[in-house]
Amino acid sequence: MRIGIVVSEWNRSITTKLLDGARETLLKCGVKPENITVEYAPGSFELPTAAQFLLDTLRIDGVICLGSVVRGETPHFDFICQSTANGIMNCGLRNSRPVIFGVLTDDTMEQAEARSGGQHGNKGVDSAIACIKMVALRKKMRESSR
Repeated sequence: MRIGIVVSEWNRSITTKLLDGARETLLKCGVKPENITVEYAPGSFELPTAAQFLLDTLRIDGVICLGSVVRGETPHFDFICQSTANGIMNCGLRNSRPVIFGVLTDDTMEQAEARSGGQHGNKGVDSAIACIKMVALRKKMRESSR
């Protein structure tokens, strides 16, 4: 299994923890270190494009998109979250490969910390598990259609 991970540089203190959780989970589940590719995007808005770049240039089975958007005082949060979610979904559908939404969309930095290895777990771990399950499902469907 070959997995790409694209990580937002915005809110890096959060996204680094998400990446650590995702990478550790992939390794525990048997993905070889050399089959995990990590690349960075400036922010969450750029994650779908970065995922598309990976799918276009590498032989990978799925991509995990990791980011953190924290609500501010303007509607910017809503535009970024909606666009990022739609972009990630469309990237997966367009490429018929799993592209996983591992983007935290929190009201406060405290909520983001709680979801990146704190009291509410680590969304990076959950995203890695989702990617593995979706890659396995795709493989099963492809084999059953032969």
